[in-house]
Amino acid sequence: MHARYLIGLLFLFILAPLRAAIPLVDADWLLANLNKPNLVVLDLQPKSIYQRFHVPGAVNSDYKDWRKPDAGKIPGMIPPVSALEQLIGSLGIDNNTHVLLVITGRSASEMASATRVYWTFKVLGHDEVSILDGGLIAYAETKKRPIENQLNIPSRKTFKANPRPDYLVNADQVKSVLDTDISLVDSRSSAEYMGLLHGGDKERPGTIPDSVNLPYDWLTVNSGARFHTIDNLKRIYEFVGVPLEGDQISFCHTGHRTALSWFVSHELLGNKSARLYDGSMAEWAVDPSLPMEQKIKLD
Repeated sequence: MHARYLIGLLFLFILAPLRAAIPLVDADWLLANLNKPNLVVLDLQPKSIYQRFHVPGAVNSDYKDWRKPDAGKIPGMIPPVSALEQLIGSLGIDNNTHVLLVITGRSASEMASATRVYWTFKVLGHDEVSILDGGLIAYAETKKRPIENQLNIPSRKTFKANPRPDYLVNADQVKSVLDTDISLVDSRSSAEYMGLLHGGDKERPGTIPDSVNLPYDWLTVNSGARFHTIDNLKRIYEFVGVPLEGDQISFCHTGHRTALSWFVSHELLGNKSARLYDGSMAEWAVDPSLPMEQKIKLD
């Protein structure tokens, strides 16, 4: 019996690194794990705010570095793998690091920054990544958890990506699923979806044909940085007609807001067939060869 017990422990030890981290953690989890040797708290606040307050030991990264124009000048795209490897290594993160993403916690848009970086790590094949629900505001609300304002300079490490191309969706792939049963989810506001607002003279108003509108900020409490409960998220999906499982492609304007929608579908609701269209409407709506649907046409 003793030998079988030891074998079982060894088996669990071997498998442990293969398990992905919990996608969403709360402030109590952070406090309990703050001193874990392989945990890096990655603060995504603007540097000026980071220098005023952050989780002890957190390192800061400018969100703009995680998104760049591509060769076709489509804004906000995922940078080349080599550039991301350099960026991540410079933050003291290697392939054995558990990364916890933290934002200030004022809005769903801030939380979308965390989910976008989270998605980037997943594209690179790094599963040891989590997000702090509610951000620093939730962490500091009891006034009993430690906060610091000193600048933390990380020691460079080596990060090697194991890219997952199946996480990436381009315009041709989106076009190929039109008139199929694959769900297209527009994460923008209802006004953008209907064609009442759009991204400028070069972008046609409206949405991708047959898409369903699920504004990304419906997925957080009061459009803030705390996610709704799983049961409430399921109710929201049911209300707007977004299936909880099956192939799904979500989009917004530049791939920022829809990262939050992807996170809910793929990570919180467990739909591993959900994908994110990085180019989104900044790419689609300026290409006259791609179809558009305008729900409301104004004179």
